Amino acid sequence: MLNPNIPIQRDSQRQLRTFIIYAEDKPGVLSRITSLFRRRAYNIDSLTAGHTAVAGVSRLTVVMEADDAEARLIEANLYKLVNVLRIEDVTHKNAMKRDLALIKVKASNEDRPQLMQMSEVFRARVIDVSPTSLVLEITGTEDKIDGLIEVLTPFGIIELVRTGCLAMTRGAEAITVHPHFVQARVPQVASPNDNPAPDKPASEKRD
Repeated sequence: MLNPNIPIQRDSQRQLRTFIIYAEDKPGVLSRITSLFRRRAYNIDSLTAGHTAVAGVSRLTVVMEADDAEARLIEANLYKLVNVLRIEDVTHKNAMKRDLALIKVKASNEDRPQLMQMSEVFRARVIDVSPTSLVLEITGTEDKIDGLIEVLTPFGIIELVRTGCLAMTRGAEAITVHPHFVQARVPQVASPNDNPAPDKPASEKRD
């Protein structure tokens, strides 16, 4: 087990890591989790939290920059929190990652057709229309959302709000609050009592 008091040795390059965390849905749990990152001087790139299909359990998706050693240390420290039920690093797994953004942009009568065409290119939806503005909803990767924001900026973005990353692994297997445990066999080690020392020769015995 990693000791958080011992400096860790960097064994890989730092990169954005995606963690899925299951925790009890109780007051103060999110604050304790984020405080752990703050005390360890880890910068969170994005964090999302919400309810799950299991009553009383929340699921968090945390994206942050770390190397392999730091990632293992983060998991070890999070498991020390009583309310944390499971942690999974899906950085190198086949996972889908999506963000959501709502963008309110200026839309004059002359610009409106062009804005509608851009929304179709990026597969964004128009969810609100006013005489002078449009509100677009887009779901996708961070790069895709950044691309739409870039082309909308010249028209004048009035308001912008976006979520953090949501992640889910592909396929039928699911990262649930109750992981599947693998049955392991522990090799039997002979104890000293199993093989008693042989008796000493008669010549060595005392009279």
